[in-house]
Amino acid sequence: MDHRRIPVSALPLLAGLLLGVAAHAADEHGHAPAKAAAKPTAAAPAEAPAKPAGAVPAAAAPAASATAAANDPIEQLRQRLAERLSASKHTPTSGPYDLKVTGKGGVPDAAAAPVAHTTGRSAAKPATKAAEKPAADPHGAAHWDYKGSAGPAAWGGLKPEFSLCNVGQRQSPIDIKGGLAVDLDPVRFDYQASRFAVVDNGHTVQVNLASGNVIDVGGKRFELQQFHFHRPSEERIDGRQFEMSLHLVHKDDQGRLAVVALLFEKGPTNPVLQKVWNNLPLERNEENAARSPLELAQLLPTDRRYFTYMGSLTTPPCSEGVQWIVMRQPVTLTPEQIEIFARIYPMNARPVQQAAGRRIMQSN
Repeated sequence: MDHRRIPVSALPLLAGLLLGVAAHAADEHGHAPAKAAAKPTAAAPAEAPAKPAGAVPAAAAPAASATAAANDPIEQLRQRLAERLSASKHTPTSGPYDLKVTGKGGVPDAAAAPVAHTTGRSAAKPATKAAEKPAADPHGAAHWDYKGSAGPAAWGGLKPEFSLCNVGQRQSPIDIKGGLAVDLDPVRFDYQASRFAVVDNGHTVQVNLASGNVIDVGGKRFELQQFHFHRPSEERIDGRQFEMSLHLVHKDDQGRLAVVALLFEKGPTNPVLQKVWNNLPLERNEENAARSPLELAQLLPTDRRYFTYMGSLTTPPCSEGVQWIVMRQPVTLTPEQIEIFARIYPMNARPVQQAAGRRIMQSN
């Protein structure tokens, strides 16, 4: 921009020029100015001045006049105002809070993008983050329970993977009746003192164990994975239901399962289970590792005779092909030990299922 000073004597002419430009803009937009501006008049000379010697020829006058006009600060200002007015007719209307970066000569910088104004009541608010959804239930739509609308009768419809809970033909538990008494090979228990951790998984109290505990059933080897509790017992023998039951879940190297069930009745204290109760976690789904090992062999009854049949898991997905080994002799818990579990899970037993003609064997 030209920063030369405008002579004071030229100010009236500049004011007239500005008013003329405003009137011209108003006429072009179809609006008449409120009052016509008075045009400044120049006094006529008394007589034509004599041509000085060496005057510029008439043919050269327009060029000289154009050069003089180009150098005249008033003419420069007029041209810039005209350029601005012309540009305003072709520039799209912008928002009230758009800013443009202009160049040194007052022309908008073509490379400059509109910048949103950060002040003002009407400024567009930044997009707000979508409201976070509430934390999903860890079991989602497939949450199951032992009562209510998600109880055992509904398990099969909660999720396609649970369909066997409704339509399976080899479901557990069952009421064990009329077992065929034969000479079955004894189950060989190779249980060791093992490190363990206790977790309340929302359905039962479960004990997770270190590896190295195995059973041999008819020449098949299964390793103990975990054990957990049900109240009252899920299994029944000739219609009798027990205070509680414990399921020792084993798996072979092909993924097949064998579950040993222990039945509990009231009686003397059970030191192994008391150690489990002593290590109950304070919160659900938090595993509490015990500081001393568990003597697993002390869980078992002295009489190792058993019933066996093919069944399923007693919780969703109710997978079938599980070999069940139900010890015939119950083990004991004190009423106080039973009450500890009952206060956490008053009832977490699946109802008995139809035997459906399954073959039940019992060892002599």
